[in-house]
Amino acid sequence: MKNFVIIILVLFFAVSCKKELVKEPKRLIEKGKMIDIMYDLSVLDAIKYHNPLSLDSLDASPKRFILQKYKVDSLQFAQSNMYYASDYESYKDMFDQIAKRLEKNQKKADSLFKIEEKKAAKANKNKKGKTTGPAPKLNETQPARKINVDSIRRAIRQTKR
Repeated sequence: MKNFVIIILVLFFAVSCKKELVKEPKRLIEKGKMIDIMYDLSVLDAIKYHNPLSLDSLDASPKRFILQKYKVDSLQFAQSNMYYASDYESYKDMFDQIAKRLEKNQKKADSLFKIEEKKAAKANKNKKGKTTGPAPKLNETQPARKINVDSIRRAIRQTKR
Protein backbone atom coordinates (compact mmCIF):
# COMPACT_ATOMS: atom_id res chain seq x y z
CA MET A 1 0.00 0.00 0.00
CA LYS A 2 2.85 2.38 0.84
CA ASN A 3 4.48 1.69 -2.52
CA PHE A 4 1.20 2.35 -4.29
CA VAL A 5 0.79 5.76 -2.58
CA ILE A 6 4.40 6.68 -3.37
CA ILE A 7 3.95 5.71 -7.03
CA ILE A 8 0.74 7.75 -7.24
CA LEU A 9 2.47 10.79 -5.67
CA VAL A 10 5.46 10.49 -8.01
CA LEU A 11 3.15 10.28 -11.04
CA PHE A 12 1.11 13.20 -9.76
CA PHE A 13 4.21 15.41 -9.38
CA ALA A 14 5.62 14.31 -12.73
CA VAL A 15 2.41 15.18 -14.55
CA SER A 16 1.89 18.45 -12.70
CA CYS A 17 5.40 19.71 -13.53
CA LYS A 18 4.77 19.51 -17.26
CA LYS A 19 1.55 21.46 -17.08
CA GLU A 20 1.83 24.97 -18.50
CA LEU A 21 1.15 27.65 -15.93
CA VAL A 22 -0.05 30.14 -18.52
CA LYS A 23 -1.64 29.13 -21.79
CA GLU A 24 -0.17 30.53 -24.97
CA PRO A 25 -2.23 33.56 -26.00
CA LYS A 26 -3.93 33.57 -29.38
CA ARG A 27 -1.99 36.64 -30.51
CA LEU A 28 1.42 35.85 -29.03
CA ILE A 29 4.11 38.39 -29.87
CA GLU A 30 7.14 36.66 -31.34
CA LYS A 31 10.16 36.52 -29.05
CA GLY A 32 12.40 38.86 -31.07
CA LYS A 33 9.72 41.52 -31.35
CA MET A 34 8.98 41.16 -27.63
CA ILE A 35 12.66 41.74 -26.83
CA ASP A 36 12.63 44.89 -29.01
CA ILE A 37 9.53 46.22 -27.24
CA MET A 38 10.97 45.48 -23.81
CA TYR A 39 14.25 47.16 -24.82
CA ASP A 40 12.44 50.33 -25.91
CA LEU A 41 10.42 50.33 -22.69
CA SER A 42 13.65 49.95 -20.70
CA VAL A 43 15.16 52.94 -22.48
CA LEU A 44 11.97 54.87 -21.76
CA ASP A 45 12.21 54.02 -18.06
CA ALA A 46 15.84 55.14 -18.04
CA ILE A 47 14.84 58.47 -19.58
CA LYS A 48 12.09 58.89 -16.99
CA TYR A 49 14.54 58.15 -14.19
CA HIS A 50 17.33 60.35 -15.53
CA ASN A 51 15.20 63.35 -16.51
CA PRO A 52 11.56 63.03 -15.37
CA LEU A 53 10.50 66.37 -16.86
CA SER A 54 11.67 65.46 -20.37
CA LEU A 55 8.61 63.30 -21.06
CA ASP A 56 6.05 65.59 -19.41
CA SER A 57 5.96 67.87 -22.44
CA LEU A 58 4.76 65.07 -24.73
CA ASP A 59 1.06 64.99 -25.51
CA ALA A 60 0.85 61.25 -26.13
CA SER A 61 1.82 58.49 -23.74
CA PRO A 62 5.34 57.28 -24.61
CA LYS A 63 4.44 53.68 -23.71
CA ARG A 64 1.43 53.79 -26.03
CA PHE A 65 3.67 55.21 -28.77
CA ILE A 66 6.11 52.31 -28.40
CA LEU A 67 3.30 49.76 -28.57
CA GLN A 68 1.88 51.49 -31.67
CA LYS A 69 5.35 51.46 -33.22
CA TYR A 70 5.33 47.66 -33.09
CA LYS A 71 1.60 47.44 -33.96
CA VAL A 72 0.75 45.79 -30.64
CA ASP A 73 -2.01 46.66 -28.19
CA SER A 74 -1.52 46.78 -24.43
CA LEU A 75 -3.59 43.64 -23.77
CA GLN A 76 -1.60 41.64 -26.31
CA PHE A 77 1.63 42.88 -24.74
CA ALA A 78 0.47 42.04 -21.21
CA GLN A 79 -0.66 38.53 -22.19
CA SER A 80 2.55 37.83 -24.10
CA ASN A 81 4.65 39.20 -21.25
CA MET A 82 2.82 36.96 -18.78
CA TYR A 83 3.31 33.95 -21.05
CA TYR A 84 7.05 34.54 -21.46
CA ALA A 85 7.44 35.27 -17.74
CA SER A 86 5.96 31.87 -16.87
CA ASP A 87 9.11 30.23 -18.30
CA TYR A 88 11.84 31.60 -16.03
CA GLU A 89 14.85 30.49 -18.09
CA SER A 90 13.48 31.88 -21.34
CA TYR A 91 12.48 35.15 -19.68
CA LYS A 92 15.89 35.49 -18.04
CA ASP A 93 17.52 34.91 -21.44
CA MET A 94 15.36 37.67 -22.92
CA PHE A 95 16.44 40.09 -20.19
CA ASP A 96 20.08 39.12 -20.66
CA GLN A 97 19.80 40.05 -24.35
CA ILE A 98 18.18 43.36 -23.41
CA ALA A 99 20.93 44.07 -20.86
CA LYS A 100 23.62 43.41 -23.49
CA ARG A 101 21.97 45.83 -25.92
CA LEU A 102 21.62 48.48 -23.23
CA GLU A 103 25.26 48.07 -22.23
CA LYS A 104 26.43 48.26 -25.85
CA ASN A 105 24.41 51.42 -26.49
CA GLN A 106 25.57 52.90 -23.18
CA LYS A 107 29.19 52.53 -24.30
CA LYS A 108 28.36 54.23 -27.61
CA ALA A 109 26.58 57.06 -25.85
CA ASP A 110 29.44 57.50 -23.38
CA SER A 111 32.03 57.70 -26.16
CA LEU A 112 29.91 60.21 -28.12
CA PHE A 113 29.44 62.25 -24.94
CA LYS A 114 33.20 62.31 -24.32
CA ILE A 115 33.85 63.46 -27.90
CA GLU A 116 31.29 66.25 -27.55
CA GLU A 117 32.76 67.20 -24.18
CA LYS A 118 36.25 67.47 -25.69
CA LYS A 119 34.95 69.60 -28.56
CA ALA A 120 33.17 71.92 -26.13
CA ALA A 121 36.27 72.20 -23.93
CA LYS A 122 38.43 72.96 -26.97
CA ALA A 123 35.97 75.59 -28.21
CA ASN A 124 35.84 77.10 -24.73
CA LYS A 125 39.63 77.16 -24.57
CA ASN A 126 39.84 78.83 -27.98
CA LYS A 127 37.24 81.37 -26.93
CA LYS A 128 39.20 82.22 -23.79
CA GLY A 129 42.48 82.28 -25.70
CA LYS A 130 41.20 84.81 -28.24
CA THR A 131 41.26 88.14 -26.52
CA THR A 132 40.77 91.33 -28.41
CA GLY A 133 43.42 93.05 -26.37
CA PRO A 134 42.93 95.69 -23.75
CA ALA A 135 39.76 97.70 -23.78
CA PRO A 136 40.10 100.79 -25.93
CA LYS A 137 40.74 103.93 -23.95
CA LEU A 138 38.95 107.17 -24.61
CA ASN A 139 41.06 109.77 -26.21
CA GLU A 140 41.39 112.49 -23.65
CA THR A 141 41.69 115.18 -26.29
CA GLN A 142 38.24 114.45 -27.69
CA PRO A 143 35.33 115.43 -25.51
CA ALA A 144 32.52 112.96 -24.92
CA ARG A 145 29.77 113.25 -27.51
CA LYS A 146 26.46 114.61 -26.42
CA ILE A 147 23.48 112.41 -27.03
CA ASN A 148 20.41 114.08 -28.40
CA VAL A 149 17.58 112.56 -26.39
CA ASP A 150 14.90 113.92 -28.71
CA SER A 151 16.35 112.08 -31.70
CA ILE A 152 16.35 108.83 -29.74
CA ARG A 153 12.70 109.31 -28.74
CA ARG A 154 11.73 110.04 -32.35
CA ALA A 155 13.52 106.89 -33.53
CA ILE A 156 11.69 104.80 -30.91
CA ARG A 157 8.32 106.25 -31.92
CA GLN A 158 8.98 105.52 -35.59
CA THR A 159 9.88 101.89 -34.90
CA LYS A 160 6.67 101.41 -32.90
CA ARG A 161 4.54 102.50 -35.84
